[in-house]
Amino acid sequence: MPRNAPPEMAAVRADPAGFRDVRYWGDEPAPRLTEASLQQASALPASRPLNFLAISGGSENGAFGSGLLVGWGEAGNRPSFDMVTGVSSGALIAPFVFLGRERDEQLREIFTTYERKDIFTVNIPGLLQGSAVADNSPLSRLIEKYVDREFLRDVARESSKGRVLLIGTTNLDAQRPVLWDMGRIAAADTAEAISLFRQVLLASATVPGAFAPVRIKVRIGDRDYDELHVDGGVTRQVFIGPSVLRLVSGRGPRRTVNGAHLYVIRNARIDPQWDSVGADVLSVTQRSLSTLIKNQGIGDIYRIYSVARFNGIDFNLASIPPDFQVKSDGPFDRAYMTALFLRGQEMGQRGYPWVKNLPGLQSTDHDITAQLPARNMATALR
Repeated sequence: MPRNAPPEMAAVRADPAGFRDVRYWGDEPAPRLTEASLQQASALPASRPLNFLAISGGSENGAFGSGLLVGWGEAGNRPSFDMVTGVSSGALIAPFVFLGRERDEQLREIFTTYERKDIFTVNIPGLLQGSAVADNSPLSRLIEKYVDREFLRDVARESSKGRVLLIGTTNLDAQRPVLWDMGRIAAADTAEAISLFRQVLLASATVPGAFAPVRIKVRIGDRDYDELHVDGGVTRQVFIGPSVLRLVSGRGPRRTVNGAHLYVIRNARIDPQWDSVGADVLSVTQRSLSTLIKNQGIGDIYRIYSVARFNGIDFNLASIPPDFQVKSDGPFDRAYMTALFLRGQEMGQRGYPWVKNLPGLQSTDHDITAQLPARNMATALR
């Protein structure tokens, strides 16, 4: 279907039709935030450290993060996070964790009871002339099943307490990350809000090429255009930038993030994995792309780590353990996801051994922050 792409100069100021100030560019050093957003964030109690959670993408590997979070909840010491961010499969986890333990059974259900046919169907014409090789309509229906008006009202209620839920997508025309304030969308409490909320979740999990981009209608002046949004992992595998910290901490001198705790869940293995790769084009391409994504994710974690240390935030990292050896029988293999969920759950119940430091940076944290000017650190995650 032909699209009406927004003009470049006006696109930076575009808002989704019927909404204002529900998103901003993820690479802005000083995002456009409304007074309402800042006042809402200032409702967070200043008497305790804040808790942040960032959940990465990972397709079916999202079963690890969901299992870890469910097990952590069962252990009884999972905090109520003041801010939750999610990308791709992490975007499908984030809203449920944001709402607390009462949604954990739904989280378990999503990653252990569904399989390939519940996520996508192969689009044979798309291999030659379509916009994608698979149809993710089943995933869209799955999102609709869980994200209803009651769900949005619960998100809006928690957001009104000063808590923040951010989901990342990628604007293909602009080649830029977009961060969506899902609480502000939910607060509208309209049919349009439900539709946009679902669209953002679907877009964040839409692997380009595999699935068709999600078209989000925007209004510029008195004209409507449509943007193309895909997987947030194209621009950020996991995120928590200075712009996010400012949103949560507010701008007053008494609202700081110093002493806060940041938990990053990487739904992947971060250690190198040996595999004998075939010499054919498909094997080489697939292996190269998976290696690229793995190292992009590691780079994102290093940037987050540096910013966390600079701001006095306690850093904690979880990832799929190297000794998990269950093999997947293709995308969204239910047996694989169930095994991975149970492994994450067991680790969460026992108390996950969070990684506090990253290789090469443990002994140089103070040197790094001393040598980098604040302006450079503020743009480290751009």
